[in-house]
Amino acid sequence: MRIALVSEGTYPYAMGGVSVWCEQLIRGIPEYRWEVVALTVDGSEQPVFVPPANLDRVRSIPLWGGRPPGHRPARTGYRPGAAFTESYEVFLRALVTPIDSTDPVQGNVSRSLFLLALRGLYEYAADGGDLSAALVSNDALTMTLDAWRQLRVDENGPAPTVADAIQAAWLIEHMLRPLSAPPVRADVVHASMNGLSTLVGMAAKWAHDTPLVLSEHGIYLRERYIAYLAEDASHAVRVLALSFFRSLAGAAYLISDVLAPHSAYNRRWQLQNGADADRMWTMYNGVEPAEFPAATSEPAVPTISFMGRIDPLKDLHTLIRAFAIVRERMPAARLRIFGGTPAVNRIYHESCERLVAELGLTGAAVLEGRVANAVDAYHAGSVVALTSISEGFPYTVVEAMACGRPTVCTNVGGVAEAVGDTGIVVAPRDHVAVAEACLKLLRDDELRLRLGFAARARVLEHFTLSQSLQMYRNVYEGLATPLPPAPGPAPITSVAPVLRPAFPVLRHSTVYGSRR
Repeated sequence: MRIALVSEGTYPYAMGGVSVWCEQLIRGIPEYRWEVVALTVDGSEQPVFVPPANLDRVRSIPLWGGRPPGHRPARTGYRPGAAFTESYEVFLRALVTPIDSTDPVQGNVSRSLFLLALRGLYEYAADGGDLSAALVSNDALTMTLDAWRQLRVDENGPAPTVADAIQAAWLIEHMLRPLSAPPVRADVVHASMNGLSTLVGMAAKWAHDTPLVLSEHGIYLRERYIAYLAEDASHAVRVLALSFFRSLAGAAYLISDVLAPHSAYNRRWQLQNGADADRMWTMYNGVEPAEFPAATSEPAVPTISFMGRIDPLKDLHTLIRAFAIVRERMPAARLRIFGGTPAVNRIYHESCERLVAELGLTGAAVLEGRVANAVDAYHAGSVVALTSISEGFPYTVVEAMACGRPTVCTNVGGVAEAVGDTGIVVAPRDHVAVAEACLKLLRDDELRLRLGFAARARVLEHFTLSQSLQMYRNVYEGLATPLPPAPGPAPITSVAPVLRPAFPVLRHSTVYGSRR
């Protein structure tokens, strides 16, 4: 069995939950051969993981460097021709037409048209067309401006300028580069998240009829919307970029043979955006209990611990403000924040340190940087806190639970599903609620110890690595089973063939023993 695992900005070049999951899959199923297709910035990234023995290749597809590898310099006045413009017209129609979120039929038609258009753009590149040059050509820019004028007649916001069209085309050209890369050859392609990673799987399916599995840790589309709140872009560029992400996410749900949401929360989101329930298996992340032993003692002073990357999605400002309240009522308390800071989040790291100083918490609340062993971070706290505004099914919560620590978490993604009744879950961005929950646990030794014991028991019952890996084996082997010969392929002339791709029926159980 050969699996191609697709990552975007994560494994093997960055730490984080998705990277940990990729590493677990590859090392945990040593009888398979693996290839990683990594969507990177410019291809200069250096691995931070030691490659497992069964990882044969890491292939980088740079998105944000110069021209894609193997392409000649862009030609002035490039005219892509009808083979491109016919597909791009459908692409723009799906992108620009306003969608009524209450009309599922309109949504499905739009997603299907977008998927059909993506296939046309892939085939244009596969037949020798310069897709990158075509997407930023004068013809494409004119089509974008015309489509907006014709399809958004009731738009209240300003129409795009030529500069807006150029900026949007530039973004889309970079994001569609996986369609110009040579299609991967494998028994199964597994996209580690929705979005751009799925373009690799789409190309492999169209070229080689390769089955596609789509995991979703956090909600890719929701996180793109959050990210664009801080983007300095015009109204039209925001509309085009976010419509692209929305359409791509929906198209991926249509074409994937198996959808593996990592929580029931993710499953609901996928269903809302056009996913087929018959192809969905909820598959929770798991940990190896032996690697996260239960703590046998507590810190000398009441301590709140955080473990994770320093990132705006983790909303450490809320945690720091909550600790200020805790510190007022419990002067001996400490807050220890463990985790590395990606280069792009350096400014956010500085804002956290500034907030600590402004609230008079210097010395009591400390950003301690990356820790060699995550267990040390969990054992360092009397309780472990996670105040994220977006999550999937976070490893840090399950790992902390395995270490016998009760958690205080915000109710995002699958966090509440992980915690159950072994910790306290509060609303996101509510620092007062976080503080009250922390104080409740810090003040009540019996409650804290009882919940910590229950937390580890919950992990042992439901969230072990062996359980998780077996579910993925079942998925891969179900998909790779040879199918009976099909009739000769017919050309795609309508939306119908891309609505329900053929895939073998899987017969296996997921978490808690039944498909969800």
